Amino acid sequence: MLLNLTLTDYILVERLELALGPGFTVLTGETGAGKSILLDALGLILGERAEASVVRAGAQRAEVAAEFAIEALPQVQDWLAEAGLAADEGRLVLRRVVDAGGRSRAYVNGSPVTLQQLKELGEHLVDIHGQHAHYSLLRAGVQRAWLDAWGGCEALAARTAAAWRAWQQARRRLDEARQSAAQASSEREQLMWQVQALERLDFRLDQWQALLEEHRRLAHMAELIAGVQAVLGVLESEDEGVLARLHAARTRLEELGSYDAGLREGAAVVEDCRLQLKELARSLNRYAERQELDPEALAAAEARIAEVTATARRLRCTPEQLPRQLDEARERLARLQAQVDLDLLAAEASAAAQAYAQAAQALTACRTAAAAPLGEAVSANMQQLAMQGGRFSVALNPCAADAGGQETVEFLVAPHAGQELRPLAKTASGGELSRIGLALQTVLAGRSGAPTLVFDEVDAGIGGAVAEVVGRLLARVAAGRQVLCVTHLPQVAAHARQHWRVVKEHRQGRATSRVEALSEAERVEEIARMLGGVRLTELTRRHARELLEQAAGS
Repeated sequence: MLLNLTLTDYILVERLELALGPGFTVLTGETGAGKSILLDALGLILGERAEASVVRAGAQRAEVAAEFAIEALPQVQDWLAEAGLAADEGRLVLRRVVDAGGRSRAYVNGSPVTLQQLKELGEHLVDIHGQHAHYSLLRAGVQRAWLDAWGGCEALAARTAAAWRAWQQARRRLDEARQSAAQASSEREQLMWQVQALERLDFRLDQWQALLEEHRRLAHMAELIAGVQAVLGVLESEDEGVLARLHAARTRLEELGSYDAGLREGAAVVEDCRLQLKELARSLNRYAERQELDPEALAAAEARIAEVTATARRLRCTPEQLPRQLDEARERLARLQAQVDLDLLAAEASAAAQAYAQAAQALTACRTAAAAPLGEAVSANMQQLAMQGGRFSVALNPCAADAGGQETVEFLVAPHAGQELRPLAKTASGGELSRIGLALQTVLAGRSGAPTLVFDEVDAGIGGAVAEVVGRLLARVAAGRQVLCVTHLPQVAAHARQHWRVVKEHRQGRATSRVEALSEAERVEEIARMLGGVRLTELTRRHARELLEQAAGS
């Protein structure tokens, strides 16, 4: 629902803020007062083309902003989420700025957006019914959505769209698999070689580290044996060995200890050292006895190292990366084998095509059943709206399959008796188009469409009893929607819940427009003006009060 509309330096408006409520709101005023300015501004905020002429004379830029309540509009919230534009506590603010050179910028919740994005979002917020061929009533997609809403076909339409997407995805997978079959086959062979080679290698990282250590030992065995023997010689030499010399040192300290008891502690320390070195000598002897040169073991270790390093070199990695290479090759091979299963992919594409065909056929049947009743219902409403003998029809035209089904939906109309049915955009005048929109919205009330409806020229070419019918129908539609209507007819204005009057003024030699909300007493005066012209009499005021009372009781 539209909550606020703000205009700054827009055409004749210096500054204007409108706070709108739910239900039926009318805009009235003298011809040329600027009622169309408000609708043009609303069109601008919904993505219409901007021109430099909308900037008020003497101003640098024009700005239009609109605030909407979107708590009950999940489709708008989804659109914002997909576009990365967060809503602020169920509120949505659209803003359009046009500079004096005609350049414009658009914003959603303070973030810049493209004009196309603004248009897409606006389609979820406002429907405008009037003379302009770009409004929703004339769009093929909207006509199809309205027929689906009327006929209860929306679930089938969603199922058909989902089936279409699934079918197209399956077709793309099959096409891509066919195009890359040769390349995939070559890659698969390469991966199979890698997997087989790595599995034969049976490489384990812990074993690799142990192998490297064993190789270092075997490669330096002669040096190890010689070194241990040399150390044993230092320790165990009969005269000059460390053990013999420590034994002599301990004996001498013990002898001297008989003269000085403090030296006995030193003898004990020397003995501890001698015993530890003696144990080391025993350990080195055992080590030397077990070691021997083993050319065969060394050759085997070197062969294994060469095998591992050669494989790593072919795969352009280090030996430590070989386990990860095996895992990645197995995973990629599994994916390729699934991708190149052309028979399976073809079967999936065929099943998806069949599922789409079934859904589309059911949707066609639903639309076919709904088309004639919708045409009859709208035609019946047209008889009340100064289009006696007029007819409305819904044509289903076969087309190439797409997400919307296997047919296009086209609204046809013959506004008056004796005329042929023709496409809506090519037949109806501005006023007729607006009234046909009203007839449709009355039939579709509560089923489909944007939450805010705008009717322009709905009263063109009508009056009297027909105007009373238009007012009642607008009020009925407004029971479930927000309806904004520009009207010249008092019979229509009397049914409104809110009444705004557009007034043109001249200040400092410059024309400006302002909008004022009318009280109940002011409504009587405005409707009396609409009834009687410039000179108001008590008779016209009484007639105005009667219109308001009748509208309130209808």
